[in-house]
Amino acid sequence: MQYTVIDAHYLHDYQIAMTFEDGKQGIVDLSEYTQRGGVFANFGHIDYFKNFTIDYGTLVWDGEVDIAPERLYEKAV
Repeated sequence: MQYTVIDAHYLHDYQIAMTFEDGKQGIVDLSEYTQRGGVFANFGHIDYFKNFTIDYGTLVWDGEVDIAPERLYEKAV
């Protein structure tokens, strides 16, 4: 199955509204990533978190940090 993100916009806190290629829509809460450190260390800064793009069907920060689209699809409620 393809889990391609086709639209996403920031809502508040660490929540992003997303639409996937198959029509599924949902809100994804990524607050758990603020505790992970490593490549996600900058997620502790909300201004950094808000500044994402969609690249190759998933969310990308700074052109290098991304979250697998399958995981985003799974978390969308």
